[in-house]
Amino acid sequence: MNQASVIVVGSGLAGYTVARELRRLDSTVTITLLSADHGGFYSKPMLSNALATGKTPDSILSASTDQMSGQLGITVQPYTRVDAIDATAHSVYFGNGTQLVYSQLVLALGADPVRLSIPGDGADEILSINDLDDYRKFRENLKNVRHVAILGAGLIGCEFANDLVAKGYQVSIFDVSPQPLGRLLPPEAGQFFREKLAAAGVNFLLDTTVEKINKENGRYHLHYKKGGVVQADMVLSAIGLKPRTSLAVAAGIQINRGIAVDRYLQTSIQNIYALGDCAEVAGKVLPFILPISHAGRALAATIAGNRTLLRYPAMPVMVKTPACPAVVSPPDPEAEGEWKIEIVENGMKALYQDQAGNLHGFALLGTATSERNALSALLPPILA
Repeated sequence: MNQASVIVVGSGLAGYTVARELRRLDSTVTITLLSADHGGFYSKPMLSNALATGKTPDSILSASTDQMSGQLGITVQPYTRVDAIDATAHSVYFGNGTQLVYSQLVLALGADPVRLSIPGDGADEILSINDLDDYRKFRENLKNVRHVAILGAGLIGCEFANDLVAKGYQVSIFDVSPQPLGRLLPPEAGQFFREKLAAAGVNFLLDTTVEKINKENGRYHLHYKKGGVVQADMVLSAIGLKPRTSLAVAAGIQINRGIAVDRYLQTSIQNIYALGDCAEVAGKVLPFILPISHAGRALAATIAGNRTLLRYPAMPVMVKTPACPAVVSPPDPEAEGEWKIEIVENGMKALYQDQAGNLHGFALLGTATSERNALSALLPPILA
């Protein structure tokens, strides 16, 4: 049995942010970070535009496990998948029953790609990119590819589509929605965005579903609703993410859409916290960089003894699509108002305002993205 410590499960941005901020606040606390993979640190958002920016999988990794351990003065254990949590014994178990005792436990488990159940003998070979190892496999398989089919025209799907066409690949992108970025953009902005990416070479097949994927002569035949067929050399799924919750479920921790936590990032079990893609914070699941950074700083302060309520300011989302740069701050679903659209030179501005003219959200495309900071200052906080 090991000495009790703060244990962080997960080596993504969420886990390392907590470790880094906690070490900054407390130079003596013992911190152990358990990583299911190599444990190195990298910026996950870089994966969706690495081709155009000339980044290789090796260059994306900014610090190895040993470097992170040395920089932060923590113990990092790579390839350590936690099998169980015993909240009564304040312990986690991994390997062949190895026990590690915690004083406080942080779950930064991340999320898994949503996988569609699609018939056909080619469906099992669909790729998804959720981490650096996935991206390495994607780049290796890309060597003899001309045409990539992408399932999902959300943020990640569109970013990969733009990145691929910028390097000369053919791209066809499918989505059940009638527009790209259907959860982020009003219809007029979605159409503007679609036209810009289509002009760059992206082939959109929207308002449809892929019903079967067969493999014939080394190529994938994607049969989609309405009777069409697209042939591609690779199929990439970017449907969305599902919070990893099975470890928490087995430990008896409350789950909603993700691991349910309050605004102190506390789960339903004392001394166990959660943040990042696996967590539902006060009813919100926000798998983006800024929310994770705010949550990591607040949680580190709480663990260090300064109980800190998590606050979210307005946090616009940047869409990395050079063919049509976009910045979006979606309105709260409960906010009453309507979209007001303005065409500007080489861009579009969509403002979601109530009857009194108060701003609750925006979508800025093309040159209108220059107004991001000014408009962000007018938005209400997400969590005050």
